[in-house]
Amino acid sequence: MYRSLWIPAVFSALCSGIGAAQQAVPSDASTPAQTPQSAPSPDQSSSGKSSSDKSATAPDFTEARRLTQQGKIDDAIAELQNLESRDPSAKGLDLELGTAYYKKSDYVKAIGFLKKAVASDPNNGEAAQLLGLSYYLNGYPAQAIPLLEKVQTWFPRANVDASYILGICYIQTKDYPQSRKAFAKMFDVAPDSAASYLFTARMLFRREFDPVAEEYAQKAAALDPTLPLAHFLLGELYLYKSRVPEAIAEFQKELAINPGNAATYYKLADAYSRVQKFEDAERLLQRSIWLDATSTGPYILMGKVLEKKGEFQLAVRALQKAATMDPNNAMTHHLLGQAYRDMGKKEEAETELKLAEQLQTQQDSRP
Repeated sequence: MYRSLWIPAVFSALCSGIGAAQQAVPSDASTPAQTPQSAPSPDQSSSGKSSSDKSATAPDFTEARRLTQQGKIDDAIAELQNLESRDPSAKGLDLELGTAYYKKSDYVKAIGFLKKAVASDPNNGEAAQLLGLSYYLNGYPAQAIPLLEKVQTWFPRANVDASYILGICYIQTKDYPQSRKAFAKMFDVAPDSAASYLFTARMLFRREFDPVAEEYAQKAAALDPTLPLAHFLLGELYLYKSRVPEAIAEFQKELAINPGNAATYYKLADAYSRVQKFEDAERLLQRSIWLDATSTGPYILMGKVLEKKGEFQLAVRALQKAATMDPNNAMTHHLLGQAYRDMGKKEEAETELKLAEQLQTQQDSRP
């Protein structure tokens, strides 16, 4: 719940790839065998041309790339395999096949083809980067690191910032100083700056490296006591650990530095609600909503706080607003059901509680 504020959609998609993979790294033998080339024809001999001269010219990958862009990955692979059957050693074919399997999230096959692409052209940055990303997504960060260290450039077909993945690989191998340098490069800040420690702390927290995240966030705040969001992150971390008094202290420090941040009022209200300071929580939630009326979190918490205070009609109003903004939030409908039940509206309560259960079941069934 507390980590959702900093999760970009592209990064949430990559993280799902890790859980789906975890397969053995393929050997060269796992890649499709190359068929022997036929002997040169008399016409070729007489003209001085050979099959190797033919392979030196890259075939036309336009159709395969078009299919890939349309999301028809299997059709693109079939097109490339057709080209492979005619000329297995065609220039650039291994990279195209590796890229197609990468797009398909078949990282074992992608690794097989991309290893050959890198071997045939060690200076091909795109092939090296895609191979590194495939290793990472297949659960082998140590193998990914040397490849990603060489190429930290954005390639459109990779569709990810390699500096970010490199930083995550360092986290997974517990090389935290190197991860800080990678994130510093990604965000264009000095590697020993307070900001670099803060960015790394956020990434560590997202990946549940909580003790190191706390250490790095504290380092960021020590290097620059006025750095926005350093105390906010510490407050989030302490709240996640149910260290409520420490969380309250950090959120209050953040407000003193950065009083315009709506999320800080929301999180501080959450902390107050956990120690049953509902009046303080309501006051802070109203401020959060005034600053940012587009987030459902404050409305949901407001409904919960008002329900605890016995102000059921106001609670329903806040929760209905949240449900309008996000109809598929199970928590909203569950709290609405509770509020209706407290008001004696059994039919409305049953409807909302049943819907909440259905939405929760759907959410739990997702991979």
